[in-house]
Amino acid sequence: MKLAFSTLGVPGLPVPEVLALATAHGYHGVELRAHPEEPVRPGLSPAERAGTAALFKEAGVEVLSVAGYARVAAPGADAPVLTEIRDLLQLAHDLGAPFVRVFPGADPDRPHEESDAIAARRLGTAAEDAAALGVRILLETHDSHRTGADAIRILGPVGHRQVGALWDVMHTWLGGEQPSDTYAALAPHLGYVQVKDIASADDTTPLPLGSGVLPLTECVDVLCRRGWDGWLCWEYEARWYGSAAPLGGLLGAGRDHLLRLLDEAA
Repeated sequence: MKLAFSTLGVPGLPVPEVLALATAHGYHGVELRAHPEEPVRPGLSPAERAGTAALFKEAGVEVLSVAGYARVAAPGADAPVLTEIRDLLQLAHDLGAPFVRVFPGADPDRPHEESDAIAARRLGTAAEDAAALGVRILLETHDSHRTGADAIRILGPVGHRQVGALWDVMHTWLGGEQPSDTYAALAPHLGYVQVKDIASADDTTPLPLGSGVLPLTECVDVLCRRGWDGWLCWEYEARWYGSAAPLGGLLGAGRDHLLRLLDEAA
């Protein structure tokens, strides 16, 4: 498997410094948080996009994904959500990224059947744009749809190869789902896996990999036993937790921990 980290762990860091961290610590790729406060975002000019892509190519580091914030199951009109997704798809295409991340974001007060249908309709429409650009949209296990069983209620009806799943191991764990069950639900759709660690369900401050309670060993074991060979991406949520230790000093040990888990599972 290939290893990546998310720029959520180094908020606002310029791209050359992100790439220096990746190359210094042996990561194959980077998940780019696409937010207005970040250096890489949908508003970049064509020249800025080309320059960013060139920096990644020169460093020998891949852009794994453009991690957007479109909420595909949110109430309201389809058009603004589709516009947001299309902007993310274009950015991913211009950077050479194979994936775009979206969230569910359903209204908890609405029947889930209604929210699922909204999300499936939007993703089915956006799938045609994704196919034209050669980018895949991944629905993250998150917020209103935090388990694989939740996500498949949307992905199943879409039934398009350009729409898949992003497995966030924290959210499936918080949802009470076992790694083997998550994999069984998402396997036909799985794009990549976000790993992380936390102290408890009540304290989700990011920790170094292997020092918390998340079932990383079990997740990696399931993936290896099933022959999955995609990406593991460390999403260290430093942006939301000012007390978290800086990610830069943890990347080397985090890589070693993931390699050790992979070796033990092999």
